[in-house]
Amino acid sequence: MDLGISGKWAIVCASSKGLGRGCAEALAAEGVNLVITARTQSTLEETANHIRAQSSVEVKAIAGDITTPDGRAEVLEACPEPDILINNAGGPPPGDFHDWTLDDWQKALNANMLTPIELIKATVDGMRARKFGRIINITSSAVKAPIDILGLSNGARAGLTGFVAGIARKTVVDNVTINALLPGPFDTDRLRGNFEAVSKASGRSIEEIRKERAAGNPAGRFGTAEEFGAACAFLCSDKAGYITGQNILLDGGAFPGTL
Repeated sequence: MDLGISGKWAIVCASSKGLGRGCAEALAAEGVNLVITARTQSTLEETANHIRAQSSVEVKAIAGDITTPDGRAEVLEACPEPDILINNAGGPPPGDFHDWTLDDWQKALNANMLTPIELIKATVDGMRARKFGRIINITSSAVKAPIDILGLSNGARAGLTGFVAGIARKTVVDNVTINALLPGPFDTDRLRGNFEAVSKASGRSIEEIRKERAAGNPAGRFGTAEEFGAACAFLCSDKAGYITGQNILLDGGAFPGTL
């Protein structure tokens, strides 16, 4: 299927590895030019070079912290009129809510709620004027099935979801859609970090926990970044203009489990 987005420009946040990289690679395969971001220069450049070698698109790699005003400004300077925006940021650490300070909450809200809102605010009006825009927020299955040790993520991402529910119904008339992809258990550093937390709390080995959780998923496995990216690319296509304000769960059938 021709997704009809060849030649367009996308900003893909936190895209040097994991699900963000999966989205960037899938979009590049469809001919979309990229501005990719991450904090670590070396990892980001490796990803950029890999994408350039696999496709003929233009790739700009901007190393920095997207959760800061300066980081966002640098990305928007490199791509002031994106057609596609993929909001993504590393989730806050797991833990016990008794231990979280106000600063912990503010960091979680800034990274996983306020930063996406700021990027939407900076780009959505231009998309509407050009009569094309696709905004994808990578959130979490915890939006639909909150996980007790991920309370910081539950709260911040649910706040973003509520905000988007309002504006996504206003922008679609101009062919600008805003949707969320809710990853369940994908084979990423984030999932491995959660297993480490469970291991420390339970005294069980990480590998034992990993095998148990994979077997407990109806799919019998964890998801891959490649299939996540494919779903993202479709939602960014000109074929998906009638889909907006949705929270699409990709979890192998685990909902409402706690994988």
